[in-house]
Amino acid sequence: MKVLGIMGSPRVGGNSDVLLDDALAGGKEAGAQLEKIILDRLKISGCKDCKKCNDTGLCVLKDDMPEIHNKILEADAIIHSVPVYFWSMTAQMKAYLDRWCALFDAEWKWHKAYYPKMKGKRIGLITVCGDPDVHTADPIVHSFKSTVDMTKMKWIGAVMASASEKGDIVRDAKVREQAFELGSKAAMP
Repeated sequence: MKVLGIMGSPRVGGNSDVLLDDALAGGKEAGAQLEKIILDRLKISGCKDCKKCNDTGLCVLKDDMPEIHNKILEADAIIHSVPVYFWSMTAQMKAYLDRWCALFDAEWKWHKAYYPKMKGKRIGLITVCGDPDVHTADPIVHSFKSTVDMTKMKWIGAVMASASEKGDIVRDAKVREQAFELGSKAAMP
């Protein structure tokens, strides 16, 4: 069982990172192999909508995303963690998610080679916002949940938290436990 953690915050050690580590700890305790990717440390260009991937399933852009595609394909579950920036996901996470298009054909169906590896893949999400109303992150949840629904992957849930200053989330035992449980759920067959 492989669980991939995708950190979409540029703030390493911040609230989104702490919760992702909690989720990965839950996965580890459940026996999963883990890998964590920090998007801000990689070069990921925005999608150019050139449509060349529609036929090949391979993106022509020369950056780090093809390697991430391989890790996505190898994982049994993926947990994404991202803060709210201006009522949406970070630029790093948006570029990453947009580049999933290389996995699809022109009719927005999985490329045949990818379908067996993507069908039923478990997807979870952690969001953190500075607003006391965690539903400020609803647009992010909608983006990920809609992707899961469209593709017949398996939505394992979202952990939504409120925290502003770096490290504030450390004091929120309830949300940290929710993140841990999300990681445990990701590691279940």
